[in-house]
Amino acid sequence: MRFVSQHRVGASRRLVISIAAFSLCAVAATTHLSTSRAAAHSGFFADKKVVGIGPDKGKFKILVNGQPMGKEEFEIGSSGGGWLAHGSSEITTPQGVTKVTGTLTARPDGSPQHYDWSTQGVKKASAAISFANDVATAELHVEGARPYTQQFTFNSPMVVVLDDNMYHQYQILGNLYDAQKGGAQTFTVLVPQELTPGTVTVDSLGKQDVDGKKVEELRVKTEDNEIDLYLDGPKLMRLVAPAANAEVIRDKD
Repeated sequence: MRFVSQHRVGASRRLVISIAAFSLCAVAATTHLSTSRAAAHSGFFADKKVVGIGPDKGKFKILVNGQPMGKEEFEIGSSGGGWLAHGSSEITTPQGVTKVTGTLTARPDGSPQHYDWSTQGVKKASAAISFANDVATAELHVEGARPYTQQFTFNSPMVVVLDDNMYHQYQILGNLYDAQKGGAQTFTVLVPQELTPGTVTVDSLGKQDVDGKKVEELRVKTEDNEIDLYLDGPKLMRLVAPAANAEVIRDKD
């Protein structure tokens, strides 16, 4: 038997994005997002025919309280006229090491077509999410439980996937920010491992000097928290979540 649930994105839902944490076990550092009803379409897409997503490949170090907690390897490339983004993370918690993988297929405009994720550690789980128009259908498989299907209805196909411990997806979020338009821009998001939708607001703080180099700082805001992204062109170099005392830093090796 398969359990099926439907959810329409509304204003009262809360969501969680884990920073250096595993969604199916005890977590020490989280960033909370609150949701509002998604607009008919995101304004930065209305007059922007080509998004700023670009190919990239690299590694991130994940630190909490200044101590190494994990790592991520990722690659973003073109595929079939659209984009393919894959990441693989290893997170160390008191419960042991958890491996997380996520693969996103996106259309040329950045909207998602399909997303697969899996985890191995304290528990094994996986899910496949298909995006069609303004509906996302997730099929979840958790070790020791019956399969579960949930649908989310958004007000637009423009949804940004921001999954737990897939930090390269914040690079995609930063690339989708319209720097020419500037100002605060609202994005509808989905956190697949939490099966939770919501919104974030991104704003530019301009050029900052980091380690002797000028980089662009973007602030991702929710009702409760802030995350700072530091980008060198399209590349995410550093992510800082002050409330969680967590950092994600691009590995130069």
